Amino acid sequence: MPTHLNPTEALFFEGNRRMEAGDAEEAGRCFRQALELKPDFAEALANLGLLRERAGAAADAESCYRRALAIRPDAIQIYLNLGVLLMGRKRFSEAEAVYRQALTLAPDSPGIRSNLGLLLACVKREDEAEGCYRKALELDGSYAKARFNLGYVLLRQGRYEEGWSCLEARDDFGGLMSHFTCPRWRGEPLAGKSVIIGFELGHGDMIQFCRYASVLKASGASHIAVVCHPGLKVLFGSLRGVDEVLSLHDEVPRLGWDFWTPPMSLPHYCRTRLESIPAPIPYLSADPARIEKWSRSLPSSAARVGLVWKGNPLFENDGDRSLASLDLLAPLGRVDGVQFISLQKGAGEDEARRPPAGLPLLHLGGELRDFADTAAVIASLDLVISVDTAVAHLAGALGKPCWVLLPDYRTDWRWLTERTDSPWYPRCMRLFRQPRRGGWPTVIAAVVEALQAWSTGRVRDWLQDPMFSRSI
Repeated sequence: MPTHLNPTEALFFEGNRRMEAGDAEEAGRCFRQALELKPDFAEALANLGLLRERAGAAADAESCYRRALAIRPDAIQIYLNLGVLLMGRKRFSEAEAVYRQALTLAPDSPGIRSNLGLLLACVKREDEAEGCYRKALELDGSYAKARFNLGYVLLRQGRYEEGWSCLEARDDFGGLMSHFTCPRWRGEPLAGKSVIIGFELGHGDMIQFCRYASVLKASGASHIAVVCHPGLKVLFGSLRGVDEVLSLHDEVPRLGWDFWTPPMSLPHYCRTRLESIPAPIPYLSADPARIEKWSRSLPSSAARVGLVWKGNPLFENDGDRSLASLDLLAPLGRVDGVQFISLQKGAGEDEARRPPAGLPLLHLGGELRDFADTAAVIASLDLVISVDTAVAHLAGALGKPCWVLLPDYRTDWRWLTERTDSPWYPRCMRLFRQPRRGGWPTVIAAVVEALQAWSTGRVRDWLQDPMFSRSI
């Protein structure tokens, strides 16, 4: 803290210190006291706004940011904060105006260009977004956020060569780098080498990208290990190409490997292109003993369809990718001859115990101990209908027919653009996308129509369904 501070400045710096320490209540008190002494203290107002935003008080935060900008109309960081807040509330035109005003003040700011690019990508103005990211990188070639965000646009468009390279700008695997003593694998020859694939992101990401173990093995690697979530450990014992599976709860040796790699870097260093995605479906399998156990819980006189309607609420776009409630799926109950099986765990599980009237639902989610159990249930189903979450990837990896319900807003890059199939899970996955302005009723209506055709046997192979195009 600087010396010789006046009382107002001392309160401000103490508030900053408390904020960095995670003491939001005391930090807020300091900023409010500083503002009592100096009502036009823009920096204190902005920091108070940030605290209110983190607390979920968006209206209060916006008021603080706007008051701060009225005092300091040249404060670029406050424009950035306000723009992010407005984007989070989907007030896109206002957020764009804020970013463009900031650009008039700081046209050479890569941060503003990158934030504007993110906004434009969210509203599907992807050519403009790409231009913003590339301009940001012209201004600062080391600006990792712009390169990473550019990667998302490119990957969504199937432009994999540059997209995978841009994805390498992420820096959220520092724990792996500090843990292992061996070098990170960056495409070196693997003949006779041992490789450990580290933990990264969520269950679905691990399921999707650990398929590359078989690619590494085919390249000559002698021993391949995977570090995964505890709930995936038993299931990953069936993963092709893997010799050893460790969970985050195990002691993972620091020594003894020739290379380590994060799983989401494997497509880049394996030179994956849209036409060369490794998709040896199925590349996971369920344990026969578990299949036998769970099959006894399932009905035998109806088509068995698994349902998942919510993902992890901590995911950044969960409010859009998850259904608000199981009630939205009630129209599925109009399809005769179908018994629905709830695979829902965690958020939404309580709804499965009280399904909407007319929706025949057997809730098994609460009894599933890990993904090996989930895989065993899926193996005995005829179809899985899921939002964009790990169960969809699991069904695909098992080769089980799976219909995935996708949001319009910030659709994940891995589902590409406008396609109704997935080259990551060929011949087993069908994508149902929200219309341009969002909303689930249109999606559910399409699923009901498709399910009626499927349940009556009129369309068992949706690749032959005229409704099912493979446009990109």
